[in-house]
Amino acid sequence: MNRRAEDPALWGNPQAAQKVMRQRQQLESSIKSYQKLDRDLDDCVTLIELGEAEDDEATIAEGEEALKRLDEDAQRRSVEALLSGEADGNDTYVEVHAGAGGTESQDWAEMLTRMYTRWAEQRGYKVSLLEESPGEEAGIKSATLEIKGANAYGWLKTESGVHRLVRISPYDANARRHTSFASVWVYPVVDDDIDIVVNESDCRVDTYRSSGAGGQHVNTTDSAVRITHIPTGIAVASQQERSQIKNRAIAWAMLKSRLYELELKKREEKANAEAASKTEIGWGHQIRSYVLQPYQMVKDLRTGVTSGVPANVLDGDIDMFLEASLAQRIKGASGDVTDIE
Repeated sequence: MNRRAEDPALWGNPQAAQKVMRQRQQLESSIKSYQKLDRDLDDCVTLIELGEAEDDEATIAEGEEALKRLDEDAQRRSVEALLSGEADGNDTYVEVHAGAGGTESQDWAEMLTRMYTRWAEQRGYKVSLLEESPGEEAGIKSATLEIKGANAYGWLKTESGVHRLVRISPYDANARRHTSFASVWVYPVVDDDIDIVVNESDCRVDTYRSSGAGGQHVNTTDSAVRITHIPTGIAVASQQERSQIKNRAIAWAMLKSRLYELELKKREEKANAEAASKTEIGWGHQIRSYVLQPYQMVKDLRTGVTSGVPANVLDGDIDMFLEASLAQRIKGASGDVTDIE
């Protein structure tokens, strides 16, 4: 890797150079991570041996507690090491769409968008809001995030599906319990060296005015772009740029990524139809319930993993769910799929 990075000819192609340097950084990070685990393990063993030699129960307990934390860290990294899918290392798009239910579902869609934004920020990833369609009273009808970082798609790819929220509605004067749904779709950002051919004759391109908070932030021209791929029904939109040309380029890139993700899914299903029938998550399938009333619990319906602190989950603490669903998909483990009433 070092010899290739030092090759003068490499820098004649900036895109190829950027990809090589990113791979190098990921490999260096993995090596340093392993070396740190090895050092920490040696420290834990030394601490426990020292406690045993001096018959110091407190020191032994300290070493065992550190060893327990190290084991949890090693398990997380073992899942990350298995992110070897064709597009797992890529950046990712995350689309959130409110389900039926008006303001309730639109508010829930906004909460989910914030959850993924907070998760990405906590990992040091870069997050861009490419498109947002505000709700009539509150929340959003839809939003598209672009998340840039190592293995962003690999980590989030199992989040596609329907997410359910149960709570006492803040918009109901009678304080009744409401159930809301929102759909999440995750697909990888396509590398420039992946050739995706899209016939423009198969697409419908619409332009419209970007939404905003008012005043100078609202566009007065039709700069936002939506592209619909007629054969598949896939639709993407971009409104982050003031230039229609730039939004059109972003939308085309998103469409190619969606079509690429569709092809990846077809390959996966063909390669292992039996496992896919158990673990593949598609549009319209509920994957997780977030219950705020009458009790507090978030439960993944594929793996059975639960959290009793929904506030933390909605603030981006979703690693436990990502790790379990990735392990299930990669290792073929089966989990509890009992729904929450």
